Amino acid sequence: MKDNATQLFTHSILDLLTQGVRVCLRDPSMALFIQRMISRQRRAERVRGQWAEQGLRVPPFMIASVTHRCNLHCKGCYARAQHRETEPEMSAEMLRRVLSEARDLGVSIVLLAGGEPLTRPELLDITAEYPEILFPMFTNGLLIDDDVIERLARQRHVVPVLSVEGHQIETDARRGLGVWAHVRETMARLEARRLFFGTSLTLTSHNYDVATSPEVVGDLVGAGCRIIFYIDYVPFQPGTEALELTDDQIAREPAIIERLRKRYNSLFVAFPGDEEMYGGCLAAGRGFVHVSPEGRLEPCPFAPYSDVSLSHMSLREALDSEFLKSIRESDQHLQETHGGCALWENRVWVQSLLAEHQPAPEAEAVPA
Repeated sequence: MKDNATQLFTHSILDLLTQGVRVCLRDPSMALFIQRMISRQRRAERVRGQWAEQGLRVPPFMIASVTHRCNLHCKGCYARAQHRETEPEMSAEMLRRVLSEARDLGVSIVLLAGGEPLTRPELLDITAEYPEILFPMFTNGLLIDDDVIERLARQRHVVPVLSVEGHQIETDARRGLGVWAHVRETMARLEARRLFFGTSLTLTSHNYDVATSPEVVGDLVGAGCRIIFYIDYVPFQPGTEALELTDDQIAREPAIIERLRKRYNSLFVAFPGDEEMYGGCLAAGRGFVHVSPEGRLEPCPFAPYSDVSLSHMSLREALDSEFLKSIRESDQHLQETHGGCALWENRVWVQSLLAEHQPAPEAEAVPA
């Protein structure tokens, strides 16, 4: 099975982890942990290769939105804007099964998202059972108390990624009064325990210059952030289209990220990033897939459509979804973007594909 995009993405992940060793040179125990994680990633790559020989395309990366619940009401939140139909969230048992199957298939990184992941009190009990998987956990940080920090200290494979929007004024304007101060206090406690943690910033046309400025980035790195994610805003919520990045901002983003990488001793990740090197969007299993809180396997958080449910089948079976295959095989639509989210820009096409692949009644697809 020819799988150049997945192979390139795998190599990018390994390169990022190798850079992580450099970032952690002053913390030998963390550098050693990252080296062990690189070995685990290589083993998982071999497992994925074995499945590829059998005709199954397994991505190295999975996004798992484990809950709809959140303790904040951020402006423009894509998870709230989707208005998903009410279905039960994955139980703890189901989440364990999905992670076990993912590990056995060679999925080596599972990004935990929500809602707010830590509204599920059992989550860190579950992640403790899968040390082979690297878990970046996107969180607003307000539920990271001393008990959570102690548990994170015993689970280095879980990396908290705290969300901000720039300075205090930008963060509190979107997330609520006092959030920025709380997040900075949490960062200080994580740094005091010498834990590897990061931050994520949603880039909008309004905060773009501030969020990528040396003042903000230098401040975050100085606070102990060792990985910084930049997420391009997708206008899910009607009336927020003006927040979408301009063509000029999208064009300048790769050069800005490269300058930051050279200047600061931290890792920088852009999403969707420069997908041209992979031949287009990496969703639908080319590089990653998304599991919804209900357990539906979807192309991407920004393409919340599915013809398969993990409550009715295994992850192995779901990855072979005809809907996902149709998306992966459409080079034109995956590349047909102005630099933003290809599946969002081509959502009418994605919806038409879903209509073509209606499943049996017992696993009826539900556009989210």
